[in-house]
Amino acid sequence: MTDPRPKRPPRPISQPEHKTGPKAGGRPGPKGAGKARGVPDTHTPTTQRLFFALPVPADVTPALVAAQGKLRGNWRPVPADQMHVTLAYLPAVPLGRVDDLKKLGTRLFTDAAPLDLKLRGTGYFPNEGSPRVWFVKVEAEGLNELAAALRAEIQALGLSTDDLPFKAHVTLARKKGPAPRVPPILFPHHWTAGSAGLHRSILRKTGPIHETVSTFRLRGTPATPAPATEPAPDEAIQETP
Repeated sequence: MTDPRPKRPPRPISQPEHKTGPKAGGRPGPKGAGKARGVPDTHTPTTQRLFFALPVPADVTPALVAAQGKLRGNWRPVPADQMHVTLAYLPAVPLGRVDDLKKLGTRLFTDAAPLDLKLRGTGYFPNEGSPRVWFVKVEAEGLNELAAALRAEIQALGLSTDDLPFKAHVTLARKKGPAPRVPPILFPHHWTAGSAGLHRSILRKTGPIHETVSTFRLRGTPATPAPATEPAPDEAIQETP
């Protein structure tokens, strides 16, 4: 006996859908996933932080490192191989102007005479309240004049310095939180600076890292030594790289 009911036509076999969005039931894709491939997500800087400085020699840094051993709390000591005396700080130099600064350094420092640098006493910036920087003062005949000439030449190139008063010093530590002060320390050390450098300052969470861009020899004729002077009273020092 045959079934009198009409037969239904077979259902068509469905094809899987090609979804362009996130997986069904899954998490949405990352923000910006629809951007074209090959487009970088990071921003490429167009300027860099540079500074001219005199290095602290390896036979002087051990005394400064020993003094850093007195630090307590959230002080972050400067590594010995990055200790220096900043002559000029340029916070935003276009990448294409670095060669101009190299030529300037070669021209200026070739005519400059070696400097007899002397360490003095330690101090803080700012001196009142909660300081951010612990430093040791530096003195030398002709040092202020060299820094002033360098800054004037930089500005003549159309580049900007930090415009802060020049106070020669070596930064020993930077503070990242509550920390006690170290009692004053007087250093008798001195050395002859026969070279200068142009350096790049790269900011990191652990502090700035310095890379040498170029070095220059001081080849000028030394001036007649001036009579020794007593250390000047402590003055506020501006923070440098």
